Amino acid sequence: MTSLRVLEPGLLTTVQDLGRPGYLRYGIPPSGPVDRWAFILANRLVGNPDTAAGLECALIGPRLEAGAECVISVTGAEMPVTVNNQEVPRWTAVFLKVGDVLRLGPALRGVRAYLALSGGIEVPPVLGSRSTYLRGQVGGLEGRQLGKGDLLSLGLPAVSLDAAEGRRVRRECIASDSEEPEVRVILGPQADRFTPEGIAAFLEGPYEMLPQSDRMGARLRGPRITHTRGHDIISDGVPLGGIQVVGDGQPIVLLVDRQSTGGYTKIATVCSFDIRKVGQVRPGQRLRFRSVSVDEAHATLRAERARLDSAVVK
Repeated sequence: MTSLRVLEPGLLTTVQDLGRPGYLRYGIPPSGPVDRWAFILANRLVGNPDTAAGLECALIGPRLEAGAECVISVTGAEMPVTVNNQEVPRWTAVFLKVGDVLRLGPALRGVRAYLALSGGIEVPPVLGSRSTYLRGQVGGLEGRQLGKGDLLSLGLPAVSLDAAEGRRVRRECIASDSEEPEVRVILGPQADRFTPEGIAAFLEGPYEMLPQSDRMGARLRGPRITHTRGHDIISDGVPLGGIQVVGDGQPIVLLVDRQSTGGYTKIATVCSFDIRKVGQVRPGQRLRFRSVSVDEAHATLRAERARLDSAVVK
């Protein structure tokens, strides 16, 4: 049954779940949410499994009309949320009745907000995932972003609406990035292809986010990073968070819709728990990189997972 009507689609709103791993070798990226932390918390607030499909909303959110009772939550970027023109809290499970109009306004901070709905969004899975890959027109709603008049169906809730309503994320677990966030990286895999001065410039920064950035890669501008013997290498696999440095000495952080291989040197790789920070930096805003050890990264990842598991309360 159709349970959601799109009155206004927002600037760039797509259906996403946790992605489609395993197909990068065929040129199909995993996609999924750029801010995985916020996406998972949105689902947990409404009682969904982490893998349920929701909406990723970039910079300006959509306006939607509920066609059935449901519980919703909005996390991620600081987008004002209203129901019938009355403000409701973010990072909280909110009940909608039939006919209620939900709106996510322009982001005041951050880039991407996440809307989860009880039962998740039901679109046909493609290669095991409902995530939208826009360049390939794969998954989601006909492989595209939402448009005015679209109708979305919701699945059956995993928990009762009463049990989900009122859940919230503990304040200390709500991400509050600074105006110039610090992004932790592991140097390599081609750190030896950069001069000591180039690596120092990379770690001293800062770097400005450029408007040409998207879900494929975050393009940055800042201190020039110098190579030892050119920027080209034999093409190899591209990891999530890999930081390519092209011929002009400027870095590009590769994200969830990245290509499968690349022939540019990679100075470092962003730790998985800080990908969300990169994805929430607005054009014109700056960030800095900090090198950490593999042991430190593993310890931080374990701590972040524990924090995630204790974040939702009622």
